[in-house]
Amino acid sequence: MFEEIKTYLPLLIPLIILQFALLAYTLLHILNHDTYKRGTRVLWIVIVLCVNFIGPILYLILGKEEE
Repeated sequence: MFEEIKTYLPLLIPLIILQFALLAYTLLHILNHDTYKRGTRVLWIVIVLCVNFIGPILYLILGKEEE
């Protein structure tokens, strides 16, 4: 079992790093801005934290107000 995980590790590490980078960026953006295209701050925080990988992308597409 460990050997199977070891073979996929080079693919998984960049995806994990990308996930945490997107999460950090979107959370900082949500906390530093007061207006959103759709929804509220609490709604976007819940979506970003609960829907991994897709939540931050949804925020960037649907929630982020144009600056």
